[in-house]
Amino acid sequence: MEEEKNFLLFNGYQLGKKIGEGSYSIVKKAYSLKLGRKVAIKIIDKMEGPKDFIHRFLPREQQIVGLLHHKNIIETYEILEASNGTKLYMVMELANGGDIYEVIHKSGAMSEDQARVLFQQLAEAIRYLHSIGVAHRDLKCENALLDHGVLKLTDFGFAKLVPTTHKELSQTFCGSTAYAAPEILQGKPYDSRKGDIWSMGVVLYVMLSGSLPFQDSNIPKMLLHQQKGITLPRNLHVSEECHALMKQLLEADTQTRPYINEVICHPWLKNQ
Repeated sequence: MEEEKNFLLFNGYQLGKKIGEGSYSIVKKAYSLKLGRKVAIKIIDKMEGPKDFIHRFLPREQQIVGLLHHKNIIETYEILEASNGTKLYMVMELANGGDIYEVIHKSGAMSEDQARVLFQQLAEAIRYLHSIGVAHRDLKCENALLDHGVLKLTDFGFAKLVPTTHKELSQTFCGSTAYAAPEILQGKPYDSRKGDIWSMGVVLYVMLSGSLPFQDSNIPKMLLHQQKGITLPRNLHVSEECHALMKQLLEADTQTRPYINEVICHPWLKNQ
């Protein structure tokens, strides 16, 4: 631990307290002496992660985050590796407002107007990613951070480079079951960009209702519900345009589910 602090201090970062953790990583606050402000440092222990993660997903994440520069995506400033090669340190922009899941857990579901503002920003982030040939593949409320009311997408551990000129099919199961599209749960080759669109629909549903549209405790039952389409809770009243957009995003038929450029043009998002 002391060795880690000294390594980061040598590279210009004063390490602070833990603010989050993943399967093979923890995130800590730090102060950047170079930038003169607080940052977040994702610390990845390469000795703990499985080989597939270390040799396949981690190098891909490092490559992808270096490409990303957008106001609604967490910026990665620098990637450092410990001299013995056991740990990787990703120095990132710090978002102080928590994630959407935490906000809803504390304050309850959002109003339609609040959700529209944040969803518009999420859509802009996804449009940017898809336009430069990146699919996120792990969209969920926990990966949508807030910083002074601005949504910032994070965690590109499952992200993949995809062609921008034609459809690409993935076969790896990625992300969280509750946010995964039916074609992914069925183990079919899937269009990663269409998978992102489905997950956006789950995020929007959670923002408006405070609950998940499909419970993931029983996968076969969940798949049946996904095929039937969403049912809004009785106490949730949203505009017809909002309901129509959710139905389009959470469309089990991938041929009918829109791409991001169609989502951006939806009337509900034009009503701001």
